[in-house]
Amino acid sequence: MSSPKFIALLLLAPLVRAQDLKEFEKHVTEFTLANGLHFIVLERHQAPVVSFHTYVNAGAVDDPEGKTGLAHMFEHMAFKGTETIGTKNWPEEKKALAAIEEAYDRLDQEKRKGSHAEAKKIAALEAEVKAAIEKADSYVIPNLYPTIIEENGGVGLNAGTSYDSTEYFYNLPANRVELWFNLESGRFLHPVFREFYKERDVVMEERRMRVESSPQGQLFEALLASAFEAHPYRRPPSGWSSDIPYLRVRDAEQFYKTYYVPANITVGIVGDVEPKQIRDLAGKYFGRLPAGPLPPPVHTAEPQQDGPRQTQIESPAQPFDLIVYKRPDQYDKDDPVFDVISSILAGGRTGILYKEMVRDKRISLAAEAEADVPGSKYPNLFLFFAVPSLGHTVEENRKALDEILERFKKDKVDPETLARVKTKTRASLIRRLDNNADLAQLLTSYYVNYGDWRKLFTSLDDINRVTVEDVQRVAQKYFITNARTEAFNFQPSPAPAAAQAPVSSGEKQ
Repeated sequence: MSSPKFIALLLLAPLVRAQDLKEFEKHVTEFTLANGLHFIVLERHQAPVVSFHTYVNAGAVDDPEGKTGLAHMFEHMAFKGTETIGTKNWPEEKKALAAIEEAYDRLDQEKRKGSHAEAKKIAALEAEVKAAIEKADSYVIPNLYPTIIEENGGVGLNAGTSYDSTEYFYNLPANRVELWFNLESGRFLHPVFREFYKERDVVMEERRMRVESSPQGQLFEALLASAFEAHPYRRPPSGWSSDIPYLRVRDAEQFYKTYYVPANITVGIVGDVEPKQIRDLAGKYFGRLPAGPLPPPVHTAEPQQDGPRQTQIESPAQPFDLIVYKRPDQYDKDDPVFDVISSILAGGRTGILYKEMVRDKRISLAAEAEADVPGSKYPNLFLFFAVPSLGHTVEENRKALDEILERFKKDKVDPETLARVKTKTRASLIRRLDNNADLAQLLTSYYVNYGDWRKLFTSLDDINRVTVEDVQRVAQKYFITNARTEAFNFQPSPAPAAAQAPVSSGEKQ
């Protein structure tokens, strides 16, 4: 039986665009500072709290060739404080940080000699670098930046680097709004690259845990590297393990100067705030950031795929099958159709994949789909994944998925299923509109990606316009063999039994 809350959501759903958009516009204030930094402010006075979300339009795709992981590294640096926060003595720490780079330059210069490098000299220079790092660390007050936030009632402090963006966010009591402006502008005005090489080791360890020690992480990374020959979507946000150890402070500084210009940053603020106060504080604190040119766009285009690709990884772990099909970016007219297809095929327990592969045939522990992987700003992938159940194989799951997709392309989806998916999409949006932190993220994301936060609402119109004919047409056009890449792991073959040594005639048996 449907809950009263769910029924209320369904009744409210048709009003989302027509009524709620108009209501939202009454409470939204937008402005852009002279340096290009854009603010979206939504008043919500129900509780004395405020959610802040800083969206930087730069991610792993923007990492320079040979220096992957830089976007992620700078994200880590942004929590290290400023020239006044996190240091016992900034003038002396600044000298010590410069000494690290000078020692590192000498070490790099010797290593570049290759076979002519002197092992003893390298060891001595490595000791110099280590000593310089230890001296610089002696001036650091660890974790002071997040400590200040937590001591002032801040919660949810975090950040994330994806393929397309880097985002920073947390919540504060409404009477601590100016503290956020001071702290957030400070770490982007004069970032301090303290503990850089310590954090480089942390990033390397994160990669070991999330990728190198994770069968699923390894498989996903191999899938992207196979599906994309040229486009930087093939790179992991954590960076390649061969690149990370060679990242230097000057690399992170250059990334910051290129991508953290005000015009490439959007801030969302949702909660118990007064727009005039926000505008005044924005000018006072963020107006200090110098303007700069927008960073260069990614020009590399993925060449057309002319045949199926397959990647296999030997692993003792649970078998896992990933299948992707090439698809256009989020600006394509068919983008909402892919979202609808994903919901029809893998919308929880009502999805076709779950009902057939998990519930009925019981050949899968899980069978899901995702409409846009690994990002959506550029042409990307529609993903299917399946986890075979005990006693069943990747091949069985692949065959079952192929049969479902062929039937999906041949037969039009019934109108009732399409209507259910649309209603579910509207209800999902309404739930997210009730959360300040989610709203701050959505407003910034839609503004950056589509030029207008209102796309958050009007995208429902795009979903509503999708027809059963659109679903069939897009499935037929994109779920094709030549646009397909598969990655799966397989169990290693059992080691052969050791041969028994022959017994000589003189030995007792």
